[in-house]
Amino acid sequence: MQAETADVATYLRGLQARIIDAVEAADGGVAVRDAWHKAPGEMLQGSGLTCILEDGTLFERAGCGFSQVRGPKLPTAATQHRPELAGAPFEAMGVSLVFHPRNPFVPTVHMNVRMLAALPPGGEPVCWFGGGMDLTPYYGFEDDARHFHQTCFDALAPFGEDKYPRFKTWCDDYFHLKHRGEQRGIGGIFFDDFAEGGVDNGFAMLQSVGDAFLGAYLPIVQRRRDTPYTEAQREFQLYRRGRYVEFNLVWDRGTHFGLQSGGRTESILLSMPPLASWSYAQQPEPGSPEARLYSDFLIRREWL
Repeated sequence: MQAETADVATYLRGLQARIIDAVEAADGGVAVRDAWHKAPGEMLQGSGLTCILEDGTLFERAGCGFSQVRGPKLPTAATQHRPELAGAPFEAMGVSLVFHPRNPFVPTVHMNVRMLAALPPGGEPVCWFGGGMDLTPYYGFEDDARHFHQTCFDALAPFGEDKYPRFKTWCDDYFHLKHRGEQRGIGGIFFDDFAEGGVDNGFAMLQSVGDAFLGAYLPIVQRRRDTPYTEAQREFQLYRRGRYVEFNLVWDRGTHFGLQSGGRTESILLSMPPLASWSYAQQPEPGSPEARLYSDFLIRREWL
């Protein structure tokens, strides 16, 4: 198990470095690289690297974190589907990112790939993988949505015809604001508790998804980054960012896992946008691009 987790950790560190290098090249800014360690005696042991670019020309906030931690007891957020592992010691590692662009025509993006290993009392080590990526536009474009989903499809194709439709549906189900009855964005793919085909297959799929991220997102960024926008469009972006905050704090299992397990709060909350707003019962003007976001994009639909 130690050799396997070491290979995964090496890949994840390299993935984070590649992504942050690409972010800096696209933005022209420099990300802060903040290495951290959990002090002896804390609930968790381990370390990580939080990389974050703030107030850039392209990205208002682009955070990408790597963590590798161990704990004596799996938190409840990790045992919802595996109650037999409740209370087992564990090791968790992953790369998680959220990029909040400045221009309202460039979508926010999230990606996460992770591995969790647990040692149940008197049993053999249990290992599983999770992750995915999803896109949250403020102004919808059909070609952007198709490109993003096609890249997700291609990343999963080597692992079976069922994976994209299955993980696409899982993503739609997961990134749903139940208290609003509303999708967070146009979806993508999401998988959790994945152990099919053994550790090697799960790790290979994790790598395929991680490696696909830049190709899924950066072409959209380059296509939209110089689009002129008005103050009203900027205000709509901030209003929609409020929905992002609601999801991450109320529903996101990753946020809950990190906080329940005693993780590093600053790194857990790197997904928060620098600015967001709320207004009471806002309704877009009928026929407007803002209204079309709700009617044509924040719905469950097939993009391919």
